[in-house]
Formats: sequence, structure tokens, C-alpha cells
Amino acid sequence: MDSFEQDGNGAAPDSLPPPPPVPPDVVPIKAEPEPAKKKVVRVPMARRGLGSKGQKITLLTNHFKVNVGSSDGHFFHYCVSLYYEDGRPVDGKGVGRKVIERVQETYGNELAGKDFAYDGEKSLFTVGALPNNKHEFTVVLEDVTSNRNNGNASPDAHDDSNGQDRKRIKRPYQSKTFKVEISFAAKIPMQAIQNALRGQESENSQEALRVLDIILRQHAAKQGCLLVRQSFFQNNPDNFTDIGGGVLGCRGFHSSFRASQGGLSLNIDVSTTMIIRPGPVVDFLLANQNARDPYSLDWTKAKRSLKNLRIKVSPSNQEYKITGLSEQLCKDQLFSLKQKSMKNDNGEAENLEITVYDYFVNHRNIQLRYSADLPCINVGKPKRPTYIPLELCSLVSLQRYTKALTTFQRASLVEKSRQKPQERMTVLSSALQRSNYGAEPMLRSCGVSISTNFTQVEGRVLPAPRLKVGNGEDFFPRNGRWNFNNKKLVEPTKIERWAVVNFSARCDTNSLVRDLIRCGDMKGIRIDPPFDVFQESNQNRRCSPLVRVEKMFEDIQSKLPGAPQFLLCLLPDRKNSDLYGPWKKKNLSEFGIVTQCMAPTRVNDQYLTNLLLKINAKLGGLNSMLAIEQTPSIPVVSKVPTIILGMDVSHGSPGQSDIPSIAAVVSSRQWPLISRYRASVRTQSPKLEMIDSLFKKVSDKEDEGIMRDGVSESQFNQVLNIELDQVIEACKFLDESWNPKFVVIVAQKNHHTKFFQQGSPDNVPPGTVIDNKICHPKNNDFYLCAHAGMIGTTRPTHYHVLLDQIGFSADDLQELVHSLSYVYQRSTTAISVGENSDLALTSVCESFQLVVGTFMKFEDASETNSSHGGVTAPGAISVPQLPRLKENVCNSMFFC
Repeated sequence: MDSFEQDGNGAAPDSLPPPPPVPPDVVPIKAEPEPAKKKVVRVPMARRGLGSKGQKITLLTNHFKVNVGSSDGHFFHYCVSLYYEDGRPVDGKGVGRKVIERVQETYGNELAGKDFAYDGEKSLFTVGALPNNKHEFTVVLEDVTSNRNNGNASPDAHDDSNGQDRKRIKRPYQSKTFKVEISFAAKIPMQAIQNALRGQESENSQEALRVLDIILRQHAAKQGCLLVRQSFFQNNPDNFTDIGGGVLGCRGFHSSFRASQGGLSLNIDVSTTMIIRPGPVVDFLLANQNARDPYSLDWTKAKRSLKNLRIKVSPSNQEYKITGLSEQLCKDQLFSLKQKSMKNDNGEAENLEITVYDYFVNHRNIQLRYSADLPCINVGKPKRPTYIPLELCSLVSLQRYTKALTTFQRASLVEKSRQKPQERMTVLSSALQRSNYGAEPMLRSCGVSISTNFTQVEGRVLPAPRLKVGNGEDFFPRNGRWNFNNKKLVEPTKIERWAVVNFSARCDTNSLVRDLIRCGDMKGIRIDPPFDVFQESNQNRRCSPLVRVEKMFEDIQSKLPGAPQFLLCLLPDRKNSDLYGPWKKKNLSEFGIVTQCMAPTRVNDQYLTNLLLKINAKLGGLNSMLAIEQTPSIPVVSKVPTIILGMDVSHGSPGQSDIPSIAAVVSSRQWPLISRYRASVRTQSPKLEMIDSLFKKVSDKEDEGIMRDGVSESQFNQVLNIELDQVIEACKFLDESWNPKFVVIVAQKNHHTKFFQQGSPDNVPPGTVIDNKICHPKNNDFYLCAHAGMIGTTRPTHYHVLLDQIGFSADDLQELVHSLSYVYQRSTTAISVGENSDLALTSVCESFQLVVGTFMKFEDASETNSSHGGVTAPGAISVPQLPRLKENVCNSMFFC
């Protein structure tokens, strides 16, 4: 039945009468809309002052002072367009620099003898203007390698004309004609650099510094270096280190100009990229697949691994790009060979069907030792393949490897690329001298000179915060470390309903359980005997990881009287176990059971104590806390209810552009404590650095946002005006009248600033803070080395204070950040702030991979979609969501 009845005219009985007519002599006044409130755009805050607390220490840093002789001139920006002779745009990278160099050589007078700073693609800069706003040139390059060959110089366009073919094939180059357009785009005053040093940053100042960076990139390119963003890598085998799988770690150098309190500086640091091992293609494939011999290679996988790589062919020394492999073996693969000595009735050369093997052995007189029974390398086009026997092909050097590294490759890379502070300083000094920037004409023309001395800065060493452990005992960390020897935990938990699950790990489980209970008792954790020890049956060992986990849970469910409080899982592999992801997902998402995994090798009391720290935190206990939490006397934080949030985003490996990123947020809970955290995790679009679901309203009463790495400096405004707005929305959703004050700090770990103790082989001491000289000329930033660098050179965390509505002093804020480095519940060392959100990411990544595995196989996806020239551009793909955690574990510190 209708909610109301209509009369005969269709009008509701309580409808309003029509409005009165407007008198003819009255002109209605048009109501003006209320002006929209202009949104206030937040910008990073200015520094309010410098810190003073801590013991002063003189340090050196890898920033080198830059003097700019003139600030009166201008950089002129020009757009570069390159075309082939037939008008097609040049789409390949690499040839641009050769073309522009030829333009300078050929048309120097028309260009007034100007030096160029060219980025290799679309932008070119000069000091002072070129004679005209638009220039058009035609140049010919005789030394263009045939990466875009049309078959004329390739071993498939063969004929048998008394050796003429051999002569043509041995010709290593072919000439090409290019059309070049150089058009004026913008004018950049050099004064903008001086403005930046005074804290007056603008688009011009950023562009001016970009020009200087491009000059250094061009300088490196002329020396034959591989360029990767602001890093460059020389073709020097001394800089290569084998990390397995046919992959080399290649050591190079990062360089970038920075505006700082002390003036303009050049930041130079050691950088590492991964490259394909140069040399015979077959050697790379054997190493890449860990195969015994060429005949046991997986050629489907080999085809993916080799696609788009560049090779040189013996004996011609010609360079090609690999497009694929032959369908048949070398001894069986046929192609048509033109016989110029034999004509058909139309006077055309007849074609002879011949195998690639016969052609090279019998017509080219090239001996082939093992290629007959292997596929050929294809360097041709889809409709016109060009085949070369495998053993004649060698990979050229400095080709980036952009696929995901294995666990063992990552470990090897870290191990082999470590450098002690003094070694790093020596390497950087020699790199700067070898670079010979003083001879770079573009730098000279704008009056830029670079010092060869490390910049000296004043640091301060903050004292380690006092910790509280069990029985009210105080503890003072030394050198950023402490231990729980003869000490109890602040809030030990009880472990009553638990069991042990053994996935075929070799160990004495009875002895392990006995030692765990004994160590727990020493820390104050009361551990009852386990309900049972579930041993995996022999027949299940050969099943897939997913099936092994399912079978184990069937066994557990059939024998346990109810849900356990905790499961201890013994894995057979020390690292990267395939069981880890399925096991975690089953426990956390499907059953809500807290679990701890371990590989029972080299188990001792220290190992078990570290294990118990994780277990205690996961089950709601507290291992240690800051003394100022208990007092409570944390500056500002202890006086007003405060939540501390940490956020981070984890991306797929380079080359995995279709793998969703994972965003994590951790928040402190149980104010005034700051040592207990809760985590929330989401997937989001690949490579998206901003967290896109901090607030996600699904109804008037429900918010599915994550509020329940570093960001780069160019994204600070997005943090302040997009991410912060989402946080504020989430707060308003809970209580419309809630107007909390915010402090926003970005912690950057992926930067290139390092600090060194003058005349000492040691790393800087933990607690070292620097907020002067090399810091931003205006914005509020500082560097902190909270942890002790035990191996390699300490990497400080660079903190940017973007917003402070509370009003912290520099000392109070630096001390708060330093103190947060000591609340990491699973560790007995000070760490970089942000580790809690990093750990939440790590903990769920394995589970996440299992979910995504239902859509694609990780390895296949990365290999199919990656390109060796760099990361594939992320496309618009659907983002699979992580499985929801059960309520009883999502509120715990499950990520410890």
C-alpha cells in the first residue's frame, strides 16, 4: 500500500499551494551561491631552531662543497625531437646521445659553439641562448649498431656469391640518417640556485639543480657508463661481484646536487645495481638455471631470460638484440639461402633450403662444437627471423638485471657489497678524483667548481634512554644494545593451551620443549607442557606446501579438544620455506591462532630467549619499556592523550610491475604507553607510494580504511594534503567534534648521506643526531643514527618534520624519535624508527603471495612482464585484497 493517497488530479492532499505571481514591476533578485571555502594547502614547516642536547662530536660526511662562480646568467631549456629519414620518430634509447654529439660536431658554428647538457631523451640545456629559437638539422651516423636491422646485414639474409656475403656480414656498422629538431622551451635563471640556498625554493631552483645533475650524467655517459637515474656504473670487472644465477652486483656511484644550510653541495655515495654476467650466452644460461650442461636447459625459461638482451656475434663482432629462439635445433632449423650464381627463368636468384648449422659450418667455414643440438638465437623480426648458433653469441656488458633476486642472491649481494667506513671514504675520494669534473666544459661555463674534501659537520650523541625490565629493575643499554641475561620481562604472559607442529624438521622435540619451558621460567613466562607434538607423516612430505599445511591442520583438529592459544611451528628450512606463507595464512586468517615459526638449527638459550620475546609480544605481554613511559614523563606525549602512527609501503621487486604493493600502518595503543602497537595492512596499486585507503567509508557506521618508505621529497605535499586529510576524515568519522593536533614526520631510509668519524675506523656511535650544515636551508629536518653499525657503514635515517601543531622543541622531538628506536619488542638493539610498520609488512607478505598465487604464479609473472631496460610501467590491474585476519589476532602484535 502507498504511503499516501492521491486525489483525482494526482496531487497529494497535503501538497503546498502554488507560489503567488510576481508583480510586473518587480525584478527578482538572483540568489548568489555561497563562495566555496578555499582549501588551505599545507606546505612543509620551517625549522624553528636547532637542538643542543647530547655530547658534541665532529664528523665528516660524503657531501662535497660546490662553488658557483656566477649567478647572473641563464640556463636555456630546449626540447629535442629525433626522426629517421622517412619521418618516423626515433623510439629507441641510446642513439640520442650519439646523434646530438654529431650535431655539435657538424653544426658547431650554427650553434655558436655552445656546449650542451643533454638528458639522452627530450631535454637539452645550454648556458646562454642558441642563435635561434628553433633549429633543424640532418646528420648521418656511420656507427649505429643494427639493433633495428632490416635483415641486410644479418646472418639470415645469406647468399652464396663467392664470399661477398661474408664481407658484408663482417662489416660491423651501417649508416643512418637522422633529422633533429631543437626548439626553445624555457629560460631558467642561475640566480634560482642562490635563492634555493636561502630557502626560497621554486620550480626554477629545482630545474636549475636538475641541469647540474644532467651535466654529471652526461659526463658519465661520455665515459661509457651505464646510467641508472642519478647513479652511474663503469665497465670495470674490478667493480663486479658474482651473486649467483648468472647475475653480478655492479658497484658504481650516486651523485646529486643538494641545497643545504652550508651552501650547495654534491652528495656522492657508493651505489650498486644488478647486471647480467657478460660473456658467452651459454655460460649465463647454465648459471641462471643451475644446469649441468647445455642439453639439460629449460629453453622456455631461457627464452624469457634472454629476450631483449644485447649480444655480440663472433667473428663479425656485430651487435644485436635478442628477439627469441629458433623453434628447431640448429641442425634442423631451415632457412632460404639466395644462390646468386643460380638464376631461375625470370633471372632471379634461386633459393636453397639449408640448415643454420650447415650454413655456418660448410658455407662460412666456422667450426661449431656443441650448437648443433641446441636452439639458435633469433635476432630478427617476427616475419623475418635471423638465426645465429648459440656458441657464437656473447652477452655485452652493463646490461641491467631487473627481475626479482632470490633470497640467496640478496644475501650474497649484501655480504659482498659491505664496506667499512674508512674503505667507503677511500673509494669515494678516488671516484671523485677519477671523475675529473674540473674538465667538464658545461660546469666550467657556468662557473661551478667542486671541492674534493669531505664536508665537516657537528653532531651530537644523545644518551640512550633508560629501560624498565621485570621486577621494576632499571636497565641502561650500551652501544645501542642490551640483553635479558638474568632479567625478567616487564609483563610476562602465560602459555597454557599450546602445541608443537613439526614439518619434518630434524630435532629432538622433547629436548626443545624442555629447554623452552626452562628459558621461559627464567624470563617470568609460565609455560605449561604442550598438549601434543604433531609430527608430519612421511607420505605428506612430498605434497605441495598448501596440501602439507591442510593435512597438518586436519590432524590438529582431530586431536585437540579446542582451539589452542598458541602453536609453535618447526620448519625444515632455515630461510625462505615454502610452508611459511600457507601456514601463516591458515593460522591468522582462518583460525585466529597466534603462531611462531622457527628452524631448529643451532638452538641455544640465547636463541630461545629471542624466540620468547616474539612469543610474549604476540600473546599480549610486554618485554621492556621506556622508563619515561612508566613515570610517565615523555615530553608533551605523556601530558595529552596521544597516538603514534607509523606507515610504510612495500613494493614488488624491480620488474614485478604487476604485483600489488602492500601498505601497513601501525599505531600505539594503551596511552600513555608507546611500546604496544596494533597493525593494519592493505594491498594497493603497484608502485603507488602514497597509501590510498587510510580512510574508506562504506556506510554511515563503518570505515574499512587502514586507519583503524619512505616517501620521496617530491611527495611531501601529497602527504600533507592527501594522506593527512584522510587521517582527519577518519577521526571525524569517529567523533565529529574531535579536532586532534598533528605532528607529521617522514622517515627516509633510501638516501645517500653517510657520516664518518674523522681518523677512526669505527661507525658513528648510536644516538648521533645532525641537524646543521648539510640539512635543508629552511625546512625542519635532521639525521639520526639510532642504531649501532656492526657491519658495513651505518645508514642514518633522514627525518623530515613536515607539520608540528603541538609545538615540540628541536631537542624534545629528536629525543622522542630516538626513544622510539628502543621500543621494538622483538629485538634487544636500537633500530631505525619505522621498523614496526616494516615488520607488519614482512609478516604478511608471504601470506599475501599465496593469495596472489591463485591469480598468477609470481615467478612467471615477473619474467613474462619484465624488460631488461628497466621496470615496466604499471598498468591498471585489479588489486587482489589480503585475507582478513581474525579479530582476536588482528588486535595483537602478530607481526612480531
